[in-house]
Amino acid sequence: MFVESVVQWGAWIVLLQFGLRVSAGVCPPRCLCRPEAKEVICSGKHFSSVPEGFSSDVRRLDLSYNKMKTVGRRQFMGLPQLRELDLSNNIISMIEVEAFQGLQNLRTLHIKNNRLKIIPVGVFSGLSNLRYLDLSRNEILVFLDYTFKEIMNLQTLEAGENDLVFISQRAFVGLQNLQELNIDRSNLTSIPTEALSQLQSLTRLSMLRLTISTLPNNAFRRLHRLQSLLISNWPMLDSLASNSLIGLNLTSLVISSCNLSAIPYSALRHLVYLHYLDLSYNPITAIQGNLLGDLLRLQEFHLAGGSLLRIEPGAFRGLAYFRMLNVTSNQLTTLEENVFHSVGTLQVLRLDGNPLACDCRLLWVVRRRLRLNFDGRQPTCSSPDTVRQREFRDFSEKELPRLFTCRPARILDRRPQEARVEEGTTVLFSCKADGDPYPYITWISSHKTVISSTGRTRVLLNGTLEVRFAQVQDSGTYQCLAGNAAGNDSLSVGLYVKGLPRNRSIPLFTEEGWPEPANPQAANSSAQVARPYPFDVKTLIIATTMGFLSFLSSVAICFVFMFFWSQSKGQIKHTATIDFVPRSSMGGGDGGDGGRFTMKLI
Repeated sequence: MFVESVVQWGAWIVLLQFGLRVSAGVCPPRCLCRPEAKEVICSGKHFSSVPEGFSSDVRRLDLSYNKMKTVGRRQFMGLPQLRELDLSNNIISMIEVEAFQGLQNLRTLHIKNNRLKIIPVGVFSGLSNLRYLDLSRNEILVFLDYTFKEIMNLQTLEAGENDLVFISQRAFVGLQNLQELNIDRSNLTSIPTEALSQLQSLTRLSMLRLTISTLPNNAFRRLHRLQSLLISNWPMLDSLASNSLIGLNLTSLVISSCNLSAIPYSALRHLVYLHYLDLSYNPITAIQGNLLGDLLRLQEFHLAGGSLLRIEPGAFRGLAYFRMLNVTSNQLTTLEENVFHSVGTLQVLRLDGNPLACDCRLLWVVRRRLRLNFDGRQPTCSSPDTVRQREFRDFSEKELPRLFTCRPARILDRRPQEARVEEGTTVLFSCKADGDPYPYITWISSHKTVISSTGRTRVLLNGTLEVRFAQVQDSGTYQCLAGNAAGNDSLSVGLYVKGLPRNRSIPLFTEEGWPEPANPQAANSSAQVARPYPFDVKTLIIATTMGFLSFLSSVAICFVFMFFWSQSKGQIKHTATIDFVPRSSMGGGDGGDGGRFTMKLI
């Protein structure tokens, strides 16, 4: 009786286990199955092909870090509930057409870090609900037309770190719902504009480590919904065409670690929705004044690790929402308050890593040191010696007026300068100034315009005003302005140019800087009189050589004639006498007789 009971219980247990296995499915050998989570993990089990025996209701399948080379046609046909499939870190070089057929509920597909070189059209057939696709770190050379047309609901495509040399114009046809595209470290040499224009729902585009040298006009046309554009590590990118970003409504733009030597103001001017701008790690030397005012909604500006020497007054004027400036690790010596539209909105300021001169120009920053956020990195003084290496937080309020001082600009030589000259004269007006910080020199013309450093009237590097070849219209009063953060000084000079009489003319200067005579015909006639010989040495040598060759050729003809004539006369020897009388170099009577040549045969 006892034995029968044991046998019955054993049978029930076997049947129960069998029933559970039938209902829950069989877990493939070497895999870890989690029925409660409906996932199967076969990662790192040295599979050379896709194993069998999965439960039909599995939702997550991890086949990463194996040795699979090929994914066959309809390989996963029996897994209709699968939501996530990971084939990363294998050695897959071929995926057959319709390999994923039957996975109509698949949302995420990882094929990262394999050996794919090309993706045949039709590989993604059946993945109508796929949202995320990772193809990065393969060896893909080209995206063919209609490669992704079956995955119309895809939202994110990771295509970085491939060997892409070309993206066909219709490669992205069908991706009408794609929102994010990442292209990183490929061999593209130009923007695939036509292909990208198919992605009209794209909101984020990341393009890293490319070898493109310029952004042409309309590079991203038809991407009206694009909000974030990330361009980074393009060492050859040194320019943006004026309309390269036209049509975009960006809120975030990053162009970092490139070769821009100046801020591309013309390309940025229409980005009125831009909140975040990052131009870090470019060799940009200056932020000019009053050129970013069109970016009305700009809140953050980053230019870290560049070559900044100065930020001009009014650089951020008109930016009423501006709250963060990051210019760490540049060559700035100061940052004046008049750079900003209003310092009241400024919340975060990164000035560390710059050789700051702690004088009156930075007093406004130090006085706000408790309210401003330096992001945990305090600015440090580099000069003068009395405050070298001191952090802003170390200063007490009492010592600020004594340490952070400036000396107003002062023009050194104030003696009257007045020049009365004739037309064509070059005039120099000196303007030397002193102050702390060293003042900048500006000259105002008699027409009340600022004089630049180029042109006939220009300002030299030492502050001197130069008026070259003065004209009557240059007459008037010129003003020199010397100014710094502590104050300004000015000096006026006078220039009076007298016109020349009508029968006189001023010298005209060529591009080489040598004066040309006002009367070319007179100059030519005088040059001819001054020349002692009608021919130059080269002409005489050529003429002499031609005459000598003519003489030798005549003699050679005579000897040939004598040779044939003597052969026709047998053994009789003949004598030839040749006389040549050259033409007299002295004047002769008839003047038409040249050299005389006589030959006698005996």
